[in-house]
Amino acid sequence: MKTGIIIYQSKYGATKKYANWLAELTGFDIIETPKATLHNIKQYETILLCGGIYASGIAGLSFLKKHSAQLSGKKIAVFCVGASPYDEKAFHELKMHNLKNDLSNIPLFYGRGAWDESRMTFKDRTLCRLLQKALSKKDPATYEPWMTACMSAAGQVRDWTDRKYLIPLINDLNE
Repeated sequence: MKTGIIIYQSKYGATKKYANWLAELTGFDIIETPKATLHNIKQYETILLCGGIYASGIAGLSFLKKHSAQLSGKKIAVFCVGASPYDEKAFHELKMHNLKNDLSNIPLFYGRGAWDESRMTFKDRTLCRLLQKALSKKDPATYEPWMTACMSAAGQVRDWTDRKYLIPLINDLNE
């Protein structure tokens, strides 16, 4: 049986960057989620899913949901990537929303991603602008951390990716 594989789904590149860093650090194989099949994944002892956060969902998580019974007994972890700074309350809500039922015992880790409206699809850019417009009507003193990040990123190009976000996941793998 092979040691480990990293399955990733990246829309704009930040998640792919983390997946590649993880591959370097672990020596695990790496594959994009659309190319992953149960047949080529179940031969691994450890499965790491890396996915971007979009509308409070984790990209690629459907693969684990679909195959959770067949992957029982494997060491599985999820590393999600978002544009907002880490916030304990938001992270807990994200975990409760995404890792339910058969996935509830899977550890979840977070890394901050990037923001570049020029690389976004028209739909994503439009949704972000609508959200920013709605947030602009609120009192900034009442903003949650993700709201502040959303408003301060408007029109900016930011890359918050950092290998330090992988340390908790690497520590978990070494336990």
